[in-house]
Amino acid sequence: MADRLAERRATEAPDPIVPSRDGLDDAQVAERVRLGLVNRVDDASSRSFGSILRANVLTLFNGIVLGAFGLLLVLGHWQDALFGFAAISNAIIGVVQEYHAKRQLDRLALMHAPKARVRRGGRLLELATADVVRDDRLVLRAGDQVTADGVVLECVRLEADESLLTGESDPVAKHVGDGVLSGSIIVGGEAEIVVTAVGADAFASKLSAEAKRFSLVSSELRNSINRILKWITWMIFPIMLLVINSNMQAAGGWVEAIESGAWNSAAVASIAAVIAMIPLGLVLMTSIAFAVGAIKLGSHNVLVQELAGVEGLARVDLICLDKTGTITTGEIVFDAAHPVGEPPAGWEAVLARLGADPAANNTAKSLATRFTDASGLEPLAEIEFSSARKWSALTFGSGSAAPGTWVLGAAEYVLALAEDGRPGGDPALAELGERAQALAASGLRTLLLSRSAEVLDAAAVRDARLPGGVEPVALLTLKEQVRDDAAETLRYFAAEGVAVRIISGDNPATVAAVAREVGLEAGDGVDARDLPDELFALGGILEEQLVFGRVSPTQKRSMVHALQARGRTVAMTGDGVNDALAIKDADIGIAMESGSDATKAVARLVLLDSKFSHLPAVVAEGRRVIANIERVSMLFLSKTSYAITMGIVFGLLLWPFPFLPRQLSITDGLTIGLPAFLLALLPNSRRYVPGFLKRSLSFAIPAGLVVATGIVVASGRARAAGESEDIVRSLCVVLLSILGLWILVVLSRPFSWVKAGVVALMVLGLVAVYTVPALVWFFELVALTPRDFLDLAVIAPIGILLIELIALWHRRRFGVRGTST
Repeated sequence: MADRLAERRATEAPDPIVPSRDGLDDAQVAERVRLGLVNRVDDASSRSFGSILRANVLTLFNGIVLGAFGLLLVLGHWQDALFGFAAISNAIIGVVQEYHAKRQLDRLALMHAPKARVRRGGRLLELATADVVRDDRLVLRAGDQVTADGVVLECVRLEADESLLTGESDPVAKHVGDGVLSGSIIVGGEAEIVVTAVGADAFASKLSAEAKRFSLVSSELRNSINRILKWITWMIFPIMLLVINSNMQAAGGWVEAIESGAWNSAAVASIAAVIAMIPLGLVLMTSIAFAVGAIKLGSHNVLVQELAGVEGLARVDLICLDKTGTITTGEIVFDAAHPVGEPPAGWEAVLARLGADPAANNTAKSLATRFTDASGLEPLAEIEFSSARKWSALTFGSGSAAPGTWVLGAAEYVLALAEDGRPGGDPALAELGERAQALAASGLRTLLLSRSAEVLDAAAVRDARLPGGVEPVALLTLKEQVRDDAAETLRYFAAEGVAVRIISGDNPATVAAVAREVGLEAGDGVDARDLPDELFALGGILEEQLVFGRVSPTQKRSMVHALQARGRTVAMTGDGVNDALAIKDADIGIAMESGSDATKAVARLVLLDSKFSHLPAVVAEGRRVIANIERVSMLFLSKTSYAITMGIVFGLLLWPFPFLPRQLSITDGLTIGLPAFLLALLPNSRRYVPGFLKRSLSFAIPAGLVVATGIVVASGRARAAGESEDIVRSLCVVLLSILGLWILVVLSRPFSWVKAGVVALMVLGLVAVYTVPALVWFFELVALTPRDFLDLAVIAPIGILLIELIALWHRRRFGVRGTST
């Protein structure tokens, strides 16, 4: 079908056109939609249902389990095939849970998808990016992410950041006739372009056809579990052969076992050994924990762009916050104007014109509440605001109400422009600078309006160069509303050991004042213009200081790199296009829904209601997931440890494996499977500590060795006493249940009513297995001898004591304690 559509496009597609200023008409749009020339592309960033199905079903271990399941059914031992139903249930639960999470997240992503502005039929429309067609006239402004390839038709000081495509971080100036690539970010100016390539034909789609496919965040948890599964894969087949041989030898040798039919029972025992080695539920628990975590965050209005990104939240130990829109509400309110001397005529009209500009940022828009009359002012030339320059400029003709060039920007930057050409310094400017600094230190944002009698020529606009003779006109102050929940949120981070850095483009004194208002010991703030470029030196300052002002977009990115180089796991929040690069490179990028499309596109998480107060829940959810997965992994890996040890020892001793598959199914289910499922979803606020694999194996391997040793000793003594294989199996089942339950008890600490209830239910289940006649018959359990009870009375307490000592050593060695309910 795709080939036919491509052929149809090639033969029927209309010749590309340059649309009029009114854009395409309805008929032209309909023709392009009919031919498939729309900006839709298969969403490879989210796993398809088929991909989820394959990941949960078509695995090596599932193949082994289902093969063993089929063999037992063929041999007529359906009672011993219970594990097969558990494996099938695991696969179904995994598929359903992950697909449910995918649909929830896709629905959230669709509801909050970015829009594109296009001119059609003389109207400016906002459409879903997928509805853009080839030859559309696309309107771009600062903060937009380009959704389709195009060519510039007209522009004003257009700058595009193409780092997401090329890796080059410096913005690229664009002029009429230049190409603009999809995936790039508009960081300055505005433009209208004609769309030349859409959907799969666009540059970004071609470049990232593979890179954008569903991929898990770099994850210690996933990588560790995959490494464990790889090790088990290498061990399982030789151990399987060893166990098969021992069971055949115990049945009288290969020839006699085959002739007498005893090979049937030997095969069943061998299957029990193989199945016991596979930690079937571990991958399921991990997938469910990630999916449930993502859905829970969705209920808090947090969109998780990648499921496994939930784990990354637990590792965060430093979070960089942008002041505006994060600690403050993002609403900027005009405070007051402080004229410098006798201001020239028209200065208020200029401020009204700046505030009424459709492309104005929030700072400039706040002027419109106080300055409203901009009649008759149309600029001859303009230099748009840039986060790097911190100022903008307009030129008006000599016949206008405000002739000359007017500059509005951060007070210290515009003062520096005014000082050009005055090498001896100007006491009046110095005094104005001190006045601006005092206002900033009180928490107010300060802007300075200045004027030059000269006008901007074409070269000056191109090079963002101002004319000489810039004179201050008025100092403007604005204020921001601090979020009500900001102080409480920062206290949470402090209590949880997550360091906070406030990084802003504003005056450091203003940022520091706001930081002090929410309880941070911010000092006077650090001016980022004085920071070193070298990452090691920069990282040292970032470790010592909390608040940074006048930070450029490039510096924000460098700060993230410097902190990562010092071993920090960094989260970065922001809403503006100037935050996009840093958010992209942070370990966890968090964007506000109210922010630019570019910032949301590169973030791992999006706060859909832009509330800073969700961040504690975000970090807590990540910690819950990884702490609980570590807990249940120790359960599963303890089983794998004792199963592998028993397989090797019983194989070398040529003893039959002491369990039937059905017996292992019930002990596994009640000491590992069901409690693991419940424990994985409980609250857990334990702080993340690196070294998941080492910690898990450091407990699981010795604990598994204790269980295996106890079973070898108990079965050996029973065999030496001449007891039947049925009694040996029953003795081993009871001992495994006791020691397995004690491992569950140890890993459930600290206890809560919920966890105590889980353990109690598992105990009741095992008591029922040993006392209800129908269950006793089904699981082929027989009465134990007094000598067996005596062995249990000795071996079980020794095993429990050794497990307690292992847990004590583990706790002291790794110092990991959790809190959960």
